[in-house]
Amino acid sequence: MMENKLKIQIWSDIMCPYCYIGKRRIEGALAQFKHKDNVEIEWKSFQLDSSFVASENDDMAEHLAEKYRKDVSWAKEMMDSMTQNAKSAGLDFRFDKAIMANSFNAHRLLHLAKKNNLSDAMEETLFKAYLTDGENVNDSETLKRLGLHVGLKADELEALLSSDQFANEVKADITMAQNIGVQGVPFFVFDNKYAVSGAQHVETFVQTLDKVWEEGDFGPKLTILNSEVGDSCGIDGCN
Repeated sequence: MMENKLKIQIWSDIMCPYCYIGKRRIEGALAQFKHKDNVEIEWKSFQLDSSFVASENDDMAEHLAEKYRKDVSWAKEMMDSMTQNAKSAGLDFRFDKAIMANSFNAHRLLHLAKKNNLSDAMEETLFKAYLTDGENVNDSETLKRLGLHVGLKADELEALLSSDQFANEVKADITMAQNIGVQGVPFFVFDNKYAVSGAQHVETFVQTLDKVWEEGDFGPKLTILNSEVGDSCGIDGCN
């Protein structure tokens, strides 16, 4: 049997609805995986739109339509589809409440959480804040409150939010994603050997976990296992 941890790296963006769905699906797969106690998850930063600047009257459907050069009806249909997908994963997406924001500072907060072994809890809290609770995840006071909620220390949060701490780490994650060919998120890398693109169904993740565990030979080359792109968000929109 493997003595090493089976490591899963997950590139995601808080602004990506399918990343939250993907989180639920990999959790569902791990619940079925008999070696789940030997699995380590590392969350990696990715930004779908690093240049985005929020304004007071942002409308998500209009923004998506403009960004992806589609009409508003296309954007609304995509949002409705994601909402239904979320329900199947036990999630309640409220796009009517969502406040659009640049996610860079949220990613810096995630790196602070990673340093304190609170990465998964912080990821969950930020997803819920944006996609369900209608919170502004680029607001410093909101980020501080959410950080305190998962157990981060007030002085560390103050230091983070009054500086550019972990900015280089966020950028390094994004550069790494570009180097391995990530074009959309969520993107899952299993022990630097196999990759699964998109919020695939639980069964796909279970099969991948079993395959990686049984082979037990960790190599540097990535092989995309799914022939079709799964539910994900990329530069041309969310599928």
